[in-house]
Amino acid sequence: MATFKTRISKISKSNGGVILANDYDSSIKNLESKTIQNIKKLHPYLCGIKLNFHLLLPLGSKQISKINKTAHEHGIQTIADIKLNDIGNTNRVTAENLWDLGFDAVIANPIMGFDSLNNLVKISHKKEKGVITLCHMSAPEARLSYDMEVRMKKKQKLFQLFLDWALKSKVDGIVVGATFPKIISYCKKQAEKNLSIYSPGVGTQGGKANEVISAGTDYLIVGRTILNSKNPIKTAKDLQFQSFGK
Repeated sequence: MATFKTRISKISKSNGGVILANDYDSSIKNLESKTIQNIKKLHPYLCGIKLNFHLLLPLGSKQISKINKTAHEHGIQTIADIKLNDIGNTNRVTAENLWDLGFDAVIANPIMGFDSLNNLVKISHKKEKGVITLCHMSAPEARLSYDMEVRMKKKQKLFQLFLDWALKSKVDGIVVGATFPKIISYCKKQAEKNLSIYSPGVGTQGGKANEVISAGTDYLIVGRTILNSKNPIKTAKDLQFQSFGK
């Protein structure tokens, strides 16, 4: 089987680089059926679907497995967005459970430290699974943490340290918010083709698709803009064309 990075890249060549953030809030009922319905309706305009922690918690393992199986049957990849961040053994057990449920990749928080991150990448890549790490998030308050200055071997901002660790550990991609196009551009120049950039925050949070694609984003993570649209198919199709010309 090809690597996660290869699989999602191949799909994006035909479907474009939009990933649906299927992040409904707790007031929504029938999460399983709504998620499966979204996959069946929107898959021609998606390369992946992202399921957040708060969406996974109410679902059972059979439901999650069915969602992942449906996504694969419709040709798209699945990402568990749980911001994984713990000691090595806990990371390993968590990752193994996610892979058994059918996920293709996990989003992790590199604050766990380089060694733990490096080990997570190694055990995931052995299974042809992907690891995407936080670098700079899309919320306005992200500057309070990701722009903090830290000192390891040199003085730098936290997102720069996270980028260095991402490159050194050979993660598959990093998350950089669409609301920070200058940081996307910086990360792309540093990373070149060694990892992919995933950008949430287009639309509802104020990020502009064309702007971040030009800055270097490889994949757009889009949630409420599609989920809350009166015509989700048209919105997804427009984003696909607007951003990737598909």
